[in-house]
Amino acid sequence: MNVECTRLQSGLTVVTENMPNLESAALGVWIKSGSRNETEAEHGIAHLLEHMAFKGTARRTAREIAEEIENVGGEVNAATSTETTSYYARVLKDHTGLAVDILADILTESAFDEGELEREKNVILQEIGAAEDTPDDVVFDRFSGVAYRDQTIGRPILGTPETVMGFQPDDIRAYLSRNYTTDRMFVVGAGAVDHQAFVTQVEERFASLPQSSEAPPVFETARYTGGEVREDRDLMDTQVLLGFEGKAYHARDFYCSQILANILGGGMSSRLFQEVRENRGLCYSVYAFHWGFSDTGIFGIHAATGGENLPELMPVLIEELRRASEKIDQQEIERARAQIRAQLLMGQESPAARAGQMARQMMLYGRLISNQEMMDRLAGITTERLTDLAGRLFFDTTPTLSAIGPLEQLAPLPDIMGSLSTSGAPDVKALAAKR
Repeated sequence: MNVECTRLQSGLTVVTENMPNLESAALGVWIKSGSRNETEAEHGIAHLLEHMAFKGTARRTAREIAEEIENVGGEVNAATSTETTSYYARVLKDHTGLAVDILADILTESAFDEGELEREKNVILQEIGAAEDTPDDVVFDRFSGVAYRDQTIGRPILGTPETVMGFQPDDIRAYLSRNYTTDRMFVVGAGAVDHQAFVTQVEERFASLPQSSEAPPVFETARYTGGEVREDRDLMDTQVLLGFEGKAYHARDFYCSQILANILGGGMSSRLFQEVRENRGLCYSVYAFHWGFSDTGIFGIHAATGGENLPELMPVLIEELRRASEKIDQQEIERARAQIRAQLLMGQESPAARAGQMARQMMLYGRLISNQEMMDRLAGITTERLTDLAGRLFFDTTPTLSAIGPLEQLAPLPDIMGSLSTSGAPDVKALAAKR
């Protein structure tokens, strides 16, 4: 790998990977701060800041930001997540300097004009409304909220209409100055990037960033609570999420959890897809996932189905969880490893994917992790570790249930919990009858 890393005197970290024979570069700024770093009164401000960064600076109007990057055929965008925020661009190699200049401009000299702010608030209100009209978005928001009840980590990233409409420019500046400091920021480039030239550009243009905050950003330690939330709506289908407390990024079982999610519902050959969708035709979509955070994680199964299939669907899902705690084949582990390896290698053929991968590794682990090291970690995962983990994940913690749609035939949570807590195979007929 042609990877180089430089830590500037200011504390800002610059990482690049030169990818030979490419004519383009992907570059961006990743900040170790997201919606979890908001106070109660700031709910939604991290996402609003991401929007406002593109709405004009001391040197450029919002239109000029868009025109300058698109005049050279480039693109620029941003994203906010629970624990990180990113601002990124994709340009041809001759225009990396322009991309660095624009990214620095929006992060160090944003105007936060009151007129632009009012317009953008209305845009976000529409975004919130659109999310509420999308059942497969709503079910995930409700899922997080009940898994981490009354905690910042469980709140929707977009905020609420009330909080968003109450923000003023000084509120955004306060969040920015507290969280966007050089010790929490990583500037990354991949593709046709010359490391030394890139470092020089970054050092010059990001010089005004604060090195640390007088009030260092902190967030409360996550407490998984579990429970249920149901929203009966007159829809054509039902969205169901069943989840359990997972593992944090640094936990021993994090990679084991990723493999388990892949085996259960990571593709068309996975257990859930084959049994629930192909063999029984109980839903049109089913998959498993594992989200890791810095201090917690959550393992979930999502299914989209007709309400009339719920009496049979839930017992079958639970039966598959039971089977995973009893037996996993070595062939399934090898297939999951092969899929993860392919994802890693395919990602390295994309400058944007590679830049994001390096940024995440620096934020989470403080260093870059080679593909070989990653595969070595996966190589230590055995069938015994996976079945043991499945037993602890699915049968030793309080489940989280989130459902939206026609729910008349969805079994009560106590009955689902009872099925999960019994020894041996779940009583499919008994659970199906309790609705």
